[in-house]
Amino acid sequence: MVNRFEIIVFLSEYELKERVLGQSYDIEICLGSSCFSRGNREVVQVIRDFLRKNHLDDKVMLKGARCMNRCSEGPFIIINGKTFSNIGVQDIEKLLEKELV
Repeated sequence: MVNRFEIIVFLSEYELKERVLGQSYDIEICLGSSCFSRGNREVVQVIRDFLRKNHLDDKVMLKGARCMNRCSEGPFIIINGKTFSNIGVQDIEKLLEKELV
């Protein structure tokens, strides 16, 4: 009789993206009306340009979120689980360089 071992591995969402999809970064940006009016619309474009310029398009999952209920701290963004508030267009490129490159 042959012994069979079944190995079950549970991966976190981050590990799954990194191993299966080849993505290693996750950016979530609040697009609620307060953050949107405070500049996240422009921040989204700066992020997209930064990812293209640095050839990170396929390594970063960028997703928008409805209101994150932190309106007084907006614009609000989460990069790999780290939260950043009051992020303006002038700050985002430095932040992305620090967190992604």
